Amino acid sequence: MDNIRFVLVMAMLMISYMLWESWQIDYGPKPQAIISDKPLVAGSNQTATSANPSQTDGSQQNPAVTVAQTGKVITIKTDVYALEIDTEGGTLRNLDLLQYPHEIENTYVNKAYALIGMQAPERNLSPVRLFDSNPEHLFLAQSGLVASGDSASAPDHHAQFNSDKTSYELQAGQDELSVPLTWTNEQGLSITKTFTFKRGSYVIDVAQKVSNQTDKPWSGRQYNQLLRIEHSDKNNNNFIRTFSGGVIYTEKEKFQKVKYEEMADGNLETTTQGGWTGFIQHYFASAWIPPADQENHFYTKALNDARFVIGSYSQDANIQPNSEGLFKAQMFVGPKIQPIMEAVTPGLELTVDYSWLTIIAKPIYWLLNKIYSFVGNWGLAILGVTFTIKALFFKLSKASFQSMAKMRKIQPRLKELQERYADDRQKFNTEMMAMYKREKVNPLGGCLPMLVQIPVFISLYWVLIETVEIRQADFALWIQDLSAQDPFYLLPILYGITMKIQQSLNPAPIDPLQAQMMKMFPIVFTVFFLFFPSGLVVYWICNNSLSIIQQWYITKHVLEGDSHAH
Repeated sequence: MDNIRFVLVMAMLMISYMLWESWQIDYGPKPQAIISDKPLVAGSNQTATSANPSQTDGSQQNPAVTVAQTGKVITIKTDVYALEIDTEGGTLRNLDLLQYPHEIENTYVNKAYALIGMQAPERNLSPVRLFDSNPEHLFLAQSGLVASGDSASAPDHHAQFNSDKTSYELQAGQDELSVPLTWTNEQGLSITKTFTFKRGSYVIDVAQKVSNQTDKPWSGRQYNQLLRIEHSDKNNNNFIRTFSGGVIYTEKEKFQKVKYEEMADGNLETTTQGGWTGFIQHYFASAWIPPADQENHFYTKALNDARFVIGSYSQDANIQPNSEGLFKAQMFVGPKIQPIMEAVTPGLELTVDYSWLTIIAKPIYWLLNKIYSFVGNWGLAILGVTFTIKALFFKLSKASFQSMAKMRKIQPRLKELQERYADDRQKFNTEMMAMYKREKVNPLGGCLPMLVQIPVFISLYWVLIETVEIRQADFALWIQDLSAQDPFYLLPILYGITMKIQQSLNPAPIDPLQAQMMKMFPIVFTVFFLFFPSGLVVYWICNNSLSIIQQWYITKHVLEGDSHAH
């Protein structure tokens, strides 16, 4: 068994699994959401499945309907956001990430189409929208208060707030923007819900100030939740599947993913100190972060029309007559940039999902970031990581290539043995093992060193897939988006050539059928790589090229060294 054959078999198994997983997602059974007429979770004392316990008129609100039945809409614009706040409940909706368009123009592609007299395909240059009031893409951030016992009613996410202005914009030279909403009931309870946006920040501060002017103490809690329909990246590469669904972080269990199917199967109920809840998708995350010093109850719920809720509520707070209380929370909504997320709250950076390979992938990401800080180009940073990993595994690779060189040297004699004992398989195996022993050749020597490197290769693969900084990052010439496939398919072809050259340096299988199959591998993998992100293909071309140089030198050295010795 030689090195390249082992790697190719492993790669084929991985790709087969990815294709099966892709088929399951596209055509497998879908989770059936629990049909419920009750409002969403907010944690009243009466029930853990009611997000609107203050609603006592018996009406049953449908969040998908309430989107159309909004109050006044307040538009907000900062340097990173364009969004709306609905005065009905102070719900965040229609949030666009201004620095992250869906697609970018490729000047080389445009010039190529112009040369042949055709119009280049239209690109969706609009910014990525996370929160969305469109029922087909429903995604909302809701918050509110729930009164306990016989305390005066408080505003939930269906209550009508008032606002002095309908538009706010972060002006030049302004570092912070506050948007206050007010609510008052006839009993003397006043609530001011304030959203605070900071320049360059993907964190929104939310404060709910309770002014109790009633004649008795008020007791209640705050809740924060995300409501969305089941999401999948429809425009995502069919060969690359990333997790989309709920996530929570607790003091005990740390980071956990909550699939839509799990929400449909049953409600999550857990209590923790601090922590956070959210939804993630490829490259982007949204999370409610309650104060770290308070105990919070996390919950999920599946509703009809494939709508899902994840959120948290606090412990009860008591506010005496003629005094005030303050409930605070933060919301992160934006790109999954790990250094930024690490500074927000513990564990938020884990939304960049490397799964069980996190312990290896995080150092690789750190190295990628460090190299980028020097070279200023993510493509060059990928090449730098490739060189570094190759250098770290130089001795292992050397042992592997030396073993293959020795195998190549005895290949003609193995073929003679096979012809001589064509009718006696047992005798052939005995003579072959004897030859291995005489020549000091380990048939597994080419595989074992590679086996150690496989987790690193897979980790690097996920780093390149999950790193939002590589999304739409320019490399050189026509490669103007390292997260997209090569528009001219030149990189996959170059990869196929390097794979063929590397294959020619390896000993060919003795079995003619295996030899024919091996010859097909460069073509098969070239076809696969046509649909892979350019950044991944750049890595494999560089890795193959370095391997070719190393393998050629070692093969030549071993063969010539042995011939001179004799």
